[in-house]
Amino acid sequence: MTGTEHRIHLAMHAGFFLLLAASASRLVVRHGLGGMTTVWLVLCGVTAVAYAAGVAGWDALGRRGRLAWLAVVVLFWLVLVIAAPSFAWCAIPLFFLALRLLTPRAAIVTVVVLTGAVIFAEIYLADRLDPSLVLAPVAVAAMAAVIFLELQRLIDELVRTRGELAATQRAAGVLEERERLSREIHDTLAQGLTSMGILLQAADRQWDTAPDAARRHLRDATEAAAANLEEARHFVRALAPPGLSAGSLPRALADLVGAESRAAGPRVRFRTEGEEYPLDVGVQTAMLRVAQGAVANARDHAGASTVVVTLTYLDDAVSLDVADDGSGFDPSRTASAPGRGYGIPAMRDRIAEVGGQLTVESAPGAGTVVAAAVPRRDAAAPGERRTG
Repeated sequence: MTGTEHRIHLAMHAGFFLLLAASASRLVVRHGLGGMTTVWLVLCGVTAVAYAAGVAGWDALGRRGRLAWLAVVVLFWLVLVIAAPSFAWCAIPLFFLALRLLTPRAAIVTVVVLTGAVIFAEIYLADRLDPSLVLAPVAVAAMAAVIFLELQRLIDELVRTRGELAATQRAAGVLEERERLSREIHDTLAQGLTSMGILLQAADRQWDTAPDAARRHLRDATEAAAANLEEARHFVRALAPPGLSAGSLPRALADLVGAESRAAGPRVRFRTEGEEYPLDVGVQTAMLRVAQGAVANARDHAGASTVVVTLTYLDDAVSLDVADDGSGFDPSRTASAPGRGYGIPAMRDRIAEVGGQLTVESAPGAGTVVAAAVPRRDAAAPGERRTG
């Protein structure tokens, strides 16, 4: 039951008790406490207790229990209204209960019966036939039915819309988390496995001719495997990369360049410009992932011999440039090839998420420069990720 339905039910229940009390008061005023008045007051009290019991045990009754309860209350009310027509006032809350609990056909039949009882009581009380005594109850019953059914339609539509919105939000959350994990796998595990593959191939080539170098490559591959395992643990928990545990982006980039330099790939250099200042961990993570992706692209796809990573601290922004002398490509065609991951679009999405912008300058045979710039903002606590 929605909040709107709950409030409507409370209003109808309160209305029933008030109208029942008003009818009983009118009975006493008109006939006093003697004779059959006491009997009708006792039946009125029994009706009130039965109604209150159903309201108190509404959830426990279930659908069949509520229908039986409604039948008992209506039966008591019919006896009361025949004996004392002033109890006809209680018909309106009973209209709403019938329309709420019964099927449309059964509800219409019940409303007709209740309306007929009211008309009979009014004519009996007036002791004469007056068209208004017929038309007024019919009009009230029709208006109550139309208003309730329209409210019920609006409530059902609201519930359905809310359910569709919740389903859409759940699907969006699942898609967002899947996209996050896909990017993290591409930027960490996939590249780490590639690096380990290169090191193991180099070790295999030098196993007989240069065993010391081969063992060094094996140690580097083992270290890369351990680093990737740590990366996997961090991105599953949505934490900052382990390389940023010290809160220093230059140090993390220097470690990245050092690891790449040992992987028998292109010569990778790193430099910083400007005075370092604290950065939000989300910005640092995005910058580190862009550097990882750009260096991996230069190594795996561009055939570069030299890669230069430059981190620049400006007064109002921080920028990262990754330049290589590889084969280059057409930047207008940045969609990843089948099976190759996310590439440039993933980098652009990462930088956009932290309020920055990524540009790519390249041409076939002319190398590539990947440039990311993010406006400066206050740093969040280390180990936490700001979501926006």
